[in-house]
Amino acid sequence: MTTATTHPVTYAVTLVTALVAHHVADHWIQTGTQAERKQDPGLAGTWAAARHVLTYTATLSAILALVAWRTGITYDPRRAALAALITAITHFIVDRGYSLKWIADHCGKGGFVRLGNRETAPAGTGAYALDQGWHLGWLLIATLILA
Repeated sequence: MTTATTHPVTYAVTLVTALVAHHVADHWIQTGTQAERKQDPGLAGTWAAARHVLTYTATLSAILALVAWRTGITYDPRRAALAALITAITHFIVDRGYSLKWIADHCGKGGFVRLGNRETAPAGTGAYALDQGWHLGWLLIATLILA
């Protein structure tokens, strides 16, 4: 493959891998306790969110490393660390809940973020949709840095 086509292919593989890894980490690896407690006020909520972000980042990194190994893709370690840091920080910020509402309110999405019932249908709420959109947007940026 030539250099002109290698980079776009590397980026495409990286982005698809990150998107799949995101869903695995956010929906399968995250524990019920983390999901239920990460928006709680105070230290308990902060620790639940931090544990989720640690397992999320580890899962994302492990899946990216596995696919890179299998496909022969190499990543610059500094870029990988920066991409992981960006993903972890932005994930933590929004998963605390109050940050998502603040961002939504200041972007004209205040009504949307409050749609639905978190208790009966957590994946069917406006907050969930905005949360996932936020995460995927930052994954796009992180993978641009990584690849």
